[in-house]
Amino acid sequence: MKLLIIGAGGVGTSAAAIIKRAGKEGDWAEKIVISDYDLARAEEVANNICGGGKFVPEKIDARNPDSIKDVIKKHGVTYVMNAVEPLFNETIFDTCLEAKVGYLDCAMTLSTRHPEKPYELAHIKLGDYQFERHEAWEKAGNIAIVGSGVEPGMADVFAKFAAKHLFDEIDEVNIRDGDNYAGADGLFGFSVWTTIEECLNPPTIWEKGKGWFTTEPFSEPEIFNFPGGIGDVEVINVEHEEVMLVPRVIDCNRVTFKYGVPREMRQLLLDLEAVGMDDAKRKIKVGDAEITPRDFLVKVVPSPVDSTLHMTGKGCAGAWVTGKKDGKRRSVYLYQVTDNQESIGKYTTNSVVSQTAVGPVIMLELVAKGIWNLVGVHGPESFDPDPFMERMEKYEFPAGIREMDSEYADEINEKKLVDLISL
Repeated sequence: MKLLIIGAGGVGTSAAAIIKRAGKEGDWAEKIVISDYDLARAEEVANNICGGGKFVPEKIDARNPDSIKDVIKKHGVTYVMNAVEPLFNETIFDTCLEAKVGYLDCAMTLSTRHPEKPYELAHIKLGDYQFERHEAWEKAGNIAIVGSGVEPGMADVFAKFAAKHLFDEIDEVNIRDGDNYAGADGLFGFSVWTTIEECLNPPTIWEKGKGWFTTEPFSEPEIFNFPGGIGDVEVINVEHEEVMLVPRVIDCNRVTFKYGVPREMRQLLLDLEAVGMDDAKRKIKVGDAEITPRDFLVKVVPSPVDSTLHMTGKGCAGAWVTGKKDGKRRSVYLYQVTDNQESIGKYTTNSVVSQTAVGPVIMLELVAKGIWNLVGVHGPESFDPDPFMERMEKYEFPAGIREMDSEYADEINEKKLVDLISL
């Protein structure tokens, strides 16, 4: 595979560093082109962080299809990893189809609120644009894997693994994400643009017989106990791709996504919305340039890549699945925990983005080796989860499983997921 990574921010840097650290295990990628609008940043990642060689820097404009096609043609690229803001997804996705190369992103194409009942009815959902083009990709004989980070992505694979191995019937698939981070020098630990987008949009829930519907932002708070020493975290509904992806493939009754957004952060986001700083469409004039309020905010707040360098603590992402096995009620949480300072030491990037990047890296290896080979547009749950799980240890992101009692209380029988299965 000749891989083009579009975006040399946190996730793009992490993906390249994970492949580099894998050594010979990363030889499935014979060339990795690291591209960014800021060529100096691409050069820093390719040459200094990854040491050059098969890592090659390029300047690219993700808004411009010709710019993308020129880089694809120059380097004989066969697969593209989209590691930029989802605002650019449609352009990159369509360009890859036209150029007849494979495609993978970490977050799907954006949603649009219902014009009359935004907090009740779903309208244009995350990924609708991409799934509407499934037949075109299928006809072209190419693979587009959408929603392939950690959440969505790794968590979807966990849900598919649970459906394949741990349950006869599934009631709910509930994605839960929490952390105990402290000491960051800024407010955002991940993409500022994406954090605003997903947290302030109406959250989506899916139920069998009802389909997709929406609620108010930050609705239905609950306390979830996370493993890895993180403990109790209040989580709330947030718009996320798993709710759109999981019920397409996995037979269940309900799918939700809840995330541990601290209360002070929720208030900050609501305040930004109240003064219009969340707006990603309206242009305002600043000097001789025009820019959206959200893009302006991205420029002035501390970079998540830099502001988390001194942050301590761990982040946990996972799928809490309930249902029945052998006639008995079962409730399990499949998860991955990453320590921030350990992540910075290994990959130069914080744990939030390295956790997001490892899923795509594993998926790209599986595609490169012909193990995941469904053509068309698919989420990660469409593929066999076992080869993915098998590689998590190799890439130093081991998964765990927590058996929970039917009423959900404290942990029982917590262990590494790799110890539970024989692949």
